[in-house]
Amino acid sequence: MPLTPDQKAEIEALRASPRPTLRAVSEGMEAHLYRAHEVLDHGFIRVIDYMGDDAAIVQAARVSYGAGTKHVQNDEGLIRYLMRHWHSTPFEMCEIKLHVKLPIFVARQWIRHRTANVNEYSARYSIMDREFYIPQPEHLAAQSTVNNQGRGAVLEGAEAARVLEMLKSDASRSYDNYEAMLSQDGQQGLARELARMNLPANIYTQWYWKVDLHNLFHFLRLRADPHAQYEIRVYAEAIAKVVADWLPIAFGAFEDYRMGGVTLSAKAIDVLKRRLAGEVVTQEQSGMSKGEWREFEGIWR
Repeated sequence: MPLTPDQKAEIEALRASPRPTLRAVSEGMEAHLYRAHEVLDHGFIRVIDYMGDDAAIVQAARVSYGAGTKHVQNDEGLIRYLMRHWHSTPFEMCEIKLHVKLPIFVARQWIRHRTANVNEYSARYSIMDREFYIPQPEHLAAQSTVNNQGRGAVLEGAEAARVLEMLKSDASRSYDNYEAMLSQDGQQGLARELARMNLPANIYTQWYWKVDLHNLFHFLRLRADPHAQYEIRVYAEAIAKVVADWLPIAFGAFEDYRMGGVTLSAKAIDVLKRRLAGEVVTQEQSGMSKGEWREFEGIWR
């Protein structure tokens, strides 16, 4: 289970003890603070702390002493301008600290976003829990025949059952051997820092992940994208829902200009202008590679 009864009780105790503050408070984020949002079969995300709100972005952009202007419409226009023109510093004024429980293979993909502060559960000091990510049958898929880093058709019938049984049995056997190797119960065994090498990549780890909003948006743009791997995408989607409540104006601009928008090359703009003028333009006449043309056609066909 993602959270034990004791952990849930601790969270409710924290939420039952609010304190007055002079700092900027987001009512939308306060509803999420400390609470765990379950992801995958044993994972979760939960907000531990945050700094700033939409007004903090405006305040930083104007270097003002107040919480932006008194006109929300003006603030929204400024935030959208900042997003539209790729300004980054004002968005760095907001930060979030998350507690995340996730499979190790997802963590190894996630950690490639090097613009955050991370502290991970240490298997040198503690014994790992017996919790593994086992995909649901609808997420068991073969290798894509057109994308070297993607999935193809979903496995069915006997083949799905065979793969699922292997995943379960291998994870269980690896953990059994991990426990048997540990220095405990009177046997000399191996140190934890050595025994951990035998654990599978689908075992769950945990970390605290603190990041500013500019770099969080970059993470979400890549990992909440439909092309991202499912197992990290569901974490990004859970975080995105929290951010939408935390900073509704900034997140709305992010959705519009980053998630829902596209970046065009000079060649692509030239092709669009020529097409609008009535010219028929082919890939050979565009100056684009076949891959670029395929992506362009996918948007503007």
